[in-house]
Amino acid sequence: MQQKEAQKLWLIAPAALMVSLFFLYPLCFSLYSAVTLDGALTLSHLDKAFELYSKDMLFTVIIVLVSVMLLAILSISIAALITLSPFRSVVGILGFLYRLPLFIPFIVAAQMMRTFLAKNGLMNNAFVASGLMTPMDTISFLGWSGIIITFVWKQLAFSTLLISGAMAALDDAQIRAARNLGASRLRILFGIILPQIAPSLGVALVLSTVTMMSVLSVPMMIGTGTPTMISADMAFRVDSYGDYHVANALGLVSYLICAGLAWFYLRQSLKDKGATA
Repeated sequence: MQQKEAQKLWLIAPAALMVSLFFLYPLCFSLYSAVTLDGALTLSHLDKAFELYSKDMLFTVIIVLVSVMLLAILSISIAALITLSPFRSVVGILGFLYRLPLFIPFIVAAQMMRTFLAKNGLMNNAFVASGLMTPMDTISFLGWSGIIITFVWKQLAFSTLLISGAMAALDDAQIRAARNLGASRLRILFGIILPQIAPSLGVALVLSTVTMMSVLSVPMMIGTGTPTMISADMAFRVDSYGDYHVANALGLVSYLICAGLAWFYLRQSLKDKGATA
């Protein structure tokens, strides 16, 4: 028995070493750097971060929350169509289209959206060529709206896969019984399906939130100045001033925002489990 346990430890040792070197150590070092100066504890870095970038922090939270709300609506709608639609051809087309962003890196998505959403970009040029608007009527979607569009489009495949997978794992007998009793598709979705897939939905949204908070290419390439997202501020502090302390303080704020959202999700999940127990 002890020999088997030792073999298991040796098997997981390489993975544990990689996680420790490339995740745990940088995380602990950044947290330490955010609250220390010459080895002494201090809040000066956090004070400076809030003094200089409080608007960007609020901007980041708003952008992420709006993106997550739109992401939830769209991913649930697509997953519901795939699960409940009787038209298999529509399901096949949706199944192909929504998976496309899954294989595209964020930096490529940002460059694509930059050329697509600009005032003279592909979208506006297509509208002008089709006669739907004149060149004077075109507007740029670069900025906060472009950041939201890019985040939602890029994360849509990931969240829809998780949600549609959870829907597909449900017992079909419940849906058939509801249909036999005359329930509409909307009532089936909100009354039967969504309550049962809430944990998977929460996981998809929390992971998408963490991803959006960590992306640098989208606010750098699609943003149009200030305010901007925290990730761009962190890069600016390091590239322009070599100020790792304030950059790590901004990172600590990002950790706290993600931790707060994760705590809220876990709290609600435990409360729901307690209510159904």
